[in-house]
Amino acid sequence: MGEIGDKLDIDFVISTGDNFYDNGLNSLHDPLFQDSFINIYTTPSLQKPWYSVLGNHDYRGDVRAQLSPMLRALDNRWVCMRSFIVNAEIVDFLFVDTTPFVDKYFIQPNKHVYDWSGVLPRQTYLNNLLKEVDVALRESVAKWKIVIGHHTIKSAGHHGNTIELEKHLLPILQANEVDLYVNGHDHCLEHISSVDSNIQFMTSGGGSKAWKGGDVNYLEPKEQMKFYYDGQGFMSVHVSEAELRVVFYDVFGHVLHHWKTYKEALYFAS
Repeated sequence: MGEIGDKLDIDFVISTGDNFYDNGLNSLHDPLFQDSFINIYTTPSLQKPWYSVLGNHDYRGDVRAQLSPMLRALDNRWVCMRSFIVNAEIVDFLFVDTTPFVDKYFIQPNKHVYDWSGVLPRQTYLNNLLKEVDVALRESVAKWKIVIGHHTIKSAGHHGNTIELEKHLLPILQANEVDLYVNGHDHCLEHISSVDSNIQFMTSGGGSKAWKGGDVNYLEPKEQMKFYYDGQGFMSVHVSEAELRVVFYDVFGHVLHHWKTYKEALYFAS
């Protein structure tokens, strides 16, 4: 990853959540922040901002600790908020807090304890979040719109589609002509397209833990699996005014899949 980062001269890194396994951070002083972040991503090319969303495993710890700006005093790369926008002029990256959408974490948490401070009352939180996402996307003047969340919308992996996001978030993304939805949660790499819209669904959840093979679910007929890799790896996104390129790599930096698209008027004008 560091070698690819150097080759591409990356501007920043995105984490799709479940940043600290298995139960998030337990406090601002949890050594896991040092052991799983600071001491791992040490190559010069990765000394860039890390924009991170929360995953369901992060919600099992002290959420406010992970969101605290005090962590930036330990490592100034770390940027983690519930939902936020990174404006890169020609592209807007919109990060969405997806964990509170998922019913089972509230109804059947099993043995897990989730930190819902800042989320309750849940329905008010979700209503406000959906409105903010819709407004942010409608008001965006960027050429490209990329939305990042931890949970899948479309996936053939172990967890499959997240029905709550299909119902509540996806219509907003479709109405606002989002180009990519990038998620983690399923511990694999995949690329899915759908006849319902031009949104491309990209799973990049193989940064650490990966499934052991054979864990692939069937997609609906209207969905097309363009790529699936049941192992460790990562992806890169390169954006210009006219072109967007996505490349998936295995843990050794070997290219597994690549895809690109264009803003036709800009591409042919150039």
